[in-house]
Amino acid sequence: MTEHAHTADAASGHPPDAHGPAPAHSHEPGHEHGHGPGHGHSHSHSHALSPDADRRWLRAALTLITVFMAVEVVIGFLARSLALISDAAHMLTDAASIVLALVAMRLAARPARGGYTYGLKRAEILSAQANGITLLVLSVWLGYEAIARLVSPPEVTGGLVLVTALAGVVVNIAAAWCISKANRSSLNVEGAYQHILTDLFGFIATAVAGAVVLTTGFARADAIASLVVVVLMLRAGTGLVRESGRIFMEAAPSGVDPDALGDHLVEADQVVEVHDLHIWEITSGEPALSAHILVAPGGDCHAVRRSLHELLSLKYGITHATLQVDHVGEQAAPGEVLHIAAGPDAAALASPHCEDTHGPVHRPGPHDH
Repeated sequence: MTEHAHTADAASGHPPDAHGPAPAHSHEPGHEHGHGPGHGHSHSHSHALSPDADRRWLRAALTLITVFMAVEVVIGFLARSLALISDAAHMLTDAASIVLALVAMRLAARPARGGYTYGLKRAEILSAQANGITLLVLSVWLGYEAIARLVSPPEVTGGLVLVTALAGVVVNIAAAWCISKANRSSLNVEGAYQHILTDLFGFIATAVAGAVVLTTGFARADAIASLVVVVLMLRAGTGLVRESGRIFMEAAPSGVDPDALGDHLVEADQVVEVHDLHIWEITSGEPALSAHILVAPGGDCHAVRRSLHELLSLKYGITHATLQVDHVGEQAAPGEVLHIAAGPDAAALASPHCEDTHGPVHRPGPHDH
């Protein structure tokens, strides 16, 4: 007879970072909690983000940006420079992105409770997506204005544009440095950083445009600099929307091939099939995995589970995994004792274990995905 058990994550049964409150009953070390015949689950949890450590740097960047933005708006209207006004508008989105990041960090730090079994960790991804959408919308408006000024360029005060843009370069370098000290593995923080970095490149383009207007009188240089900013905003916004969309759609993390990972799991000793394999991200930098593992009759389910957890952690960095481990081809009716035969059952191996495996089935040797 074999054992199928739900094994606690740590000796206490409930680690400090578990997603959600501990149940009313407790688990002693080594205690096994069954979940019906033929099923066993194991969980492992890991959290890489520390939002509290990032807030100080984000607040410093927010202060720099807000003060300079107010000055730039005034100078932009005085100089009649769309490039400066564009940069100021983008700095407004910079400030908004940092405020969103700070709010999202506070929400994400709240413990899981009630119906939110993962807590509010994806508030960070909502913030990142809002940043990306804001960049895309703003780029459309600024692109339209820049094209209009290419057709009919107004007079631009090149000296004011040049001096203000150079000051903006310094401010954005300082703000970018502050945010780079935060944890950029968070898509939320990365969104704020991309805003600042885009603004930095925009100020460099604006400074060049100011120098051109000042030395040659070519007023269209201001609109051309605005178009450069627009292209940078489109690039950054598209990346943020795409990456946040992948997390919302529960796609596998970038750089992880689920088919290759499934093939790697099925190569483990005693494993004869892997199906219902799902890989997603709870929030940026926090991958999760679940899978149904079938072990050869007579195999050690618990040893297989432990070895697969170690493989996932060391090779793929996935420490939040749920593995349901069963012996192949043997099922018991409710309340009956499950007996495992000594040798493999060829007919059972050939037939699917589940009616709907929700994705490819991985078996040893060549197979279709």
